[in-house]
Amino acid sequence: MMEARMEARVVAAGRGWQWLVEGYGLFRKSPAMWIALTIVLALLWAVSLIIPVLGPLLFTLLSPVLFAGLMIGCRALENGEPLEIAHLFAGFKQQAAPLVTVGGVYLVGTVIVVGIVLVIAGGPMLPAVLTKPGTDIEALRAAARSMALALAVGAAVYLPLLMLIWFAPLLVVFNGLAPVAAMKLSFAACVRNMLPFMVYGAAILLLWLV
Repeated sequence: MMEARMEARVVAAGRGWQWLVEGYGLFRKSPAMWIALTIVLALLWAVSLIIPVLGPLLFTLLSPVLFAGLMIGCRALENGEPLEIAHLFAGFKQQAAPLVTVGGVYLVGTVIVVGIVLVIAGGPMLPAVLTKPGTDIEALRAAARSMALALAVGAAVYLPLLMLIWFAPLLVVFNGLAPVAAMKLSFAACVRNMLPFMVYGAAILLLWLV
């Protein structure tokens, strides 16, 4: 019944900037702990890279669970409660199976996107062209064009996947939605709020450049 009643709201374009402002407000409430959480998350990612193939795949699979934990920490701060390292792993205690299911969709989608990029870019032949001594300029230009095309296609394919996943962990952990329903609603919310997301992305890019 809950799933049938829930619909994606449409917000003004200016909310894209407000999301960043509100996020910074949450950071200011507990900056040291947010930095600590970021370091722990970065360490987990670094450790995953040590394990060939399986490590990055496992990290991608569990990323919605970790993201949900961070959002649980945000909710705690909004309620006047302290932020803790334990919040990063809170998703394993709340709706863990549905969150991992979302992670499975994200993992499979990411593997498909990477595969498409590699096929278009020329697979293992591209590094050989780029690193082979004496490669003529036309071959290098062709390789660069293939890489640019591969990245463009990869981004176009990855965007819908990202839209499916963007809000899904929050809808699972806070609203109790099933994974498929959460991903469908997440996609709908992203589609209906393209303008605020464009403002959000532009603001992040500008801040990064600064």
